[in-house]
Amino acid sequence: MNINQILEQVKQGDISINEAEQRLKELPYKDMGFARIDHHRKLRSGFGEVIFCQSKTNDHLLKIYQHFADENLEVLGTRASADQYNYISAQISEIEYDPISRILKLEKANKNHTGLIAVCTGGTTDIPVAEEAAQVAEFFGSQVLRIYDVGVAGIHRLFSKIEEINKANCIIAVAGMEGALPGVLAGMVDKPVIAVPTSIGYGACFNGISALLTMLNSCAEGISVVNIDNGFGAGYLATQINRLATKI
Repeated sequence: MNINQILEQVKQGDISINEAEQRLKELPYKDMGFARIDHHRKLRSGFGEVIFCQSKTNDHLLKIYQHFADENLEVLGTRASADQYNYISAQISEIEYDPISRILKLEKANKNHTGLIAVCTGGTTDIPVAEEAAQVAEFFGSQVLRIYDVGVAGIHRLFSKIEEINKANCIIAVAGMEGALPGVLAGMVDKPVIAVPTSIGYGACFNGISALLTMLNSCAEGISVVNIDNGFGAGYLATQINRLATKI
C-alpha cells in the first residue's frame, strides 16, 4: 500500500489517523526483529525485495513470506531448499517452487512479459544456474528465450541458433569447464553478453575459477561477467538492459 492509498482511506473514514500513522511508519521497511523487509526498494530501483533463502531457518523464512502474502505483495526467493518449500507451502498455498533453479516465489498471475533475453548454456549441467537467471528475468517482467546445451564441444549446435539468439536485447551465457561460450557468442552477435561462470568441471576448473578467469580475459568485446554460479545477478542485470531497450 502506498501513501496515496493510505491518505485516501483516511479521507473516506476507512481507517483512523492513528492507524494511518502506524502504517506510514512501516512504509520504508518492516522491522521483524530478525529481518527488516525493504518496502521502498521497488520505488528506488524498479525491483522489489528479493530474499536469499539459503541458511535461513524455516520459521524466519515463513514469517517473511507470510508478511508478503498478508500484504498481497510479490516476493522472489533464491537458493531455497525443498524442505523450506514444504514447510512454507503448508501455511501459504500460493507459494511456488522450482527445484531446478531453487526459486521460491509469490507471484501474481497474468504478468506481462516484454522485450527478449536469451539464456544460453554450454551444457546441461549448467541449466540450474541458467534457470535461476531465466526465472529471475521472467519474474521481473522480461520475456526469455532458452537455448541450452550449445557449448563449444559441438559448436555447430550454437551456429544453428545464432540468428534466433541475436534477436534478443541481451544474452546470458552460462558455462563451466573452460568457460568459452560467452567469448564465442560475443564475437558473433551485436548484443551485450552477460557471462556466468559455473562451478561445473573437473579438478583443474577449481570450482568455477577457471571459467571465471576465461570470461574475464576474453578478447571479445561487449562481455560483462558476474560471480560464479550467480544466475540471480545475471538475470537482474539482463532485465535492466532489456528494460532500457524496450523504452527506446
